[in-house]
Amino acid sequence: MNAFDACSDEILLQMTMAGDEEAFTRLYRRLRGVVYRFARRMSGSASLAEDVTQEVFLILLRKAELYDPRRGSLSTYLMRIARNEMLRWLDRDRAYVTLAEEDSAPGKKDKNPDENLIVRIDPLGSLMRDEEIESVRQAVLGLPLHYREVVVLCELEEMSYGDAAEALGCAVGTVRSRLHRARALLKRRLRGDETVEQDAARINRAGYSV
Repeated sequence: MNAFDACSDEILLQMTMAGDEEAFTRLYRRLRGVVYRFARRMSGSASLAEDVTQEVFLILLRKAELYDPRRGSLSTYLMRIARNEMLRWLDRDRAYVTLAEEDSAPGKKDKNPDENLIVRIDPLGSLMRDEEIESVRQAVLGLPLHYREVVVLCELEEMSYGDAAEALGCAVGTVRSRLHRARALLKRRLRGDETVEQDAARINRAGYSV
């Protein structure tokens, strides 16, 4: 086993701050997948997800001293940076690429989190599994931003409520509340409720207070 493999993320970051380039490379390879998946599922764009992932690690490299391990894991800290970068990119572009392209996320898990979300929303499942997975992805993309991010973090990335709250900079109760409302919107969207688009637009206009 390589000596770097036994190092925690925090140790690798300390070595990076001391000028060890190999430690940063190892840290990047270890954590880039979770950052990429979050950005991909938030935006629907592989190219945007790649750009955000690169920017997140450049920010970490420039400002590594800002990380406080007492506030959570390094991966959670990176997710918070990724979330801020995604908000900046999405606010600038206001254009999403569809998820029809094949998912090529680096470090992709063997288990498909999108399929897990289908099971939670509809325990009966379906023979048309691939079509349902695509429907869920599109439904998640159609959620108001502050609902989309809790679904991506808690449902697809299986992050705890506490870690999600730290990544989003809000209270655990807020995460729970938004996730509950997001699930309700997803169910309506997947059932073909024609009024859900109007409700989503109203929530977007209302912003994070909803």
